[in-house]
This record gives sequence, structure tokens and C-alpha cells, in this order.
Amino acid sequence: MAPLIELKNVTRRFGKGDQRITAVDNISLSIEKGDIVCLVGESGCGKSTTGSMVAGLLPTSEGQILYKGQDIAQMDRAQYREYRHGVQIVHQDPYASLNPTQTVEQMLTTPLQKHGNYGSRTAVRRRAIELLEIVGLTPAEEVMAKHPHQLSGGQRQRVSVARALTLNPAFIVADEAVSMVDVSLRVSILTMLSRLRTELDVTFLFITHDLALAKYFAWQEGRVVVMYLGRIVEEGPTPRVIQNPGHAYTQALLSAVPEADPNIARKKKPLELRSADIPSLLRLPSGCTFHPRCPYFVPGVCETAVPSLIPIAGGGAAACPVLNKEGVVA
Repeated sequence: MAPLIELKNVTRRFGKGDQRITAVDNISLSIEKGDIVCLVGESGCGKSTTGSMVAGLLPTSEGQILYKGQDIAQMDRAQYREYRHGVQIVHQDPYASLNPTQTVEQMLTTPLQKHGNYGSRTAVRRRAIELLEIVGLTPAEEVMAKHPHQLSGGQRQRVSVARALTLNPAFIVADEAVSMVDVSLRVSILTMLSRLRTELDVTFLFITHDLALAKYFAWQEGRVVVMYLGRIVEEGPTPRVIQNPGHAYTQALLSAVPEADPNIARKKKPLELRSADIPSLLRLPSGCTFHPRCPYFVPGVCETAVPSLIPIAGGGAAACPVLNKEGVVA
């Protein structure tokens, strides 16, 4: 059976002439039905661009994106309609993604009336109330009458999730879905998303810059995929990536995660990089693009050729030219 979503050698470029950049560079990724995949990396690594291409908001420059085994660029009208209904996105900024002139009721009932099969307006409104209750916004009747400016950040993000659920999607791209809300609300929203996965059988591509969030959301059954400057540098089961990272960039991300326990924090040693500067996308380094910053840099090896993903012990792979199969830098 074909994966729900599959990326094959996908590249996305922006700009023209000398100002042309490669935001996503020849990445391949397979997501099965029921998976939780966390796409992790710092700002500018290409993770949101990847999510937008998966959701059909951006075309690829090269490569293919398949939905249930079908290339979305080659679909006929009926197939593309099914794909656009089946794949939805929760945007990063609920302050910008919600129409300020519409009430919550209008935001939810419009797609239900246009694309759903609920018949009467009463049935449509009842379904909108159900969606708000599913995402924990109660009393739903009061929320329905409000505009976005009358809601808190956490409430807006829950409305964004409810809107994504209007067409009963099989797949949701959650693009930094908790980055704009208070820390105290993040766990409740992540718990809600986990519940939706179980109750509604939704598959998630969860995009975040925070490995701590990826650990919380995808520890049991999920995978972590780490991106750096448009390329996938590591992927694997969440426990393995967190406990035994194979790529130096993943190690650097983990060393930057704050520890709540002061005893652990005092013992924790940050990974010392060769440089704190991130290379420009207009002038990417040769070979492994992390080599100007990597503490394990080997001259004549790391800068010569683009490394491929090497399978390592514990599951997954890492793109490091000096990594052995046990996940240890040689």
C-alpha cells in the first residue's frame, strides 16, 4: 500500500538570476497513515516551505509529491479536489491566518456549506459547534459569535485547528502550531492534537524549531526529521534521535534545549561549534553545508561532496561523511 504522503527528490527554488536560492534541496520523505512526523530545524532551513508544498500551497521546482501514490501535479480535477480536502494546514500565526472581518461561525460554516454534505443550515451550524467542542472551545455557542480580536492566542489557534478539521482531513500540516501561544498553553494544544490523531485517525506533519516540543509530541510512536539549509541531515525514531543524535547539527540543537533540573543543567556541556554564523542561502558551502560550523570537521572529506543519509544503529539515518554505522563520529 502506498504511503499517505511521499516526497521524491523534491526541490524548491526562489528568485531569479544571481539572487536565486534553493530553499529545499532534493529531499525525500515517506509518511504512512497514522504517523507523527516532526520536521525540525532553525528558521530558514526550509521546513515551512516543505509543509506548504505538501499542503499544495506551493509548487515544487523539481521532484514529486505523491498523495496515496498519485503525483499531485498530474491529478485530474476530481483527484486534486480529493487531495485538497484530505490535506489541510494549521498556519503558524493565528493572528494573521484568521480573517478579522469574519466571526468564528462564518469561518467554520463557509467550507462546510461549500464542500460538505450536511444539507440544512441547522446541520451545518451543529457540525461547527461539534468542531469547536472537539478542540476544547466551550461554550461553543458563545465562541461562534466572536471575531478573532475577541479571542486569546490559544483560542485562535484552536479555531485554526477546528477550521482545518472541517473537511475531515486524513493529513494535517501543523506549521509551528504552538509557537505563537504562551508556554502554559502549549502542552494543552499538543495534548489536543494527540487526541485528534487517535480519535479522528489524522496523520500529522508537525513543523517546529524546538526539539523539546518534538520530543513531547512524538515520543511514543513518532519520528523526527532534522533539516539544515534545505537538506535533511538526520531522521529516525524520536527516542533514538533525542537520546543518540547522529549528526552534529542535531547535537547542537539538543545542547541548546534548556533543562528544568538545575543539577542536570550544571552538568550539561553545550556543543562548541566552530562558528556561530549561519551561511547565506545565496552562497552555500560545498559538501556538507554544516562543515564550517561542525566541531567534527575533517579537511578534505566534509567539504568535498554532498553526504547521503547513512543508516545507523537504533533506526533512521544521518547525513554525515565521518559517521560510522553505529552512529558514532569516526
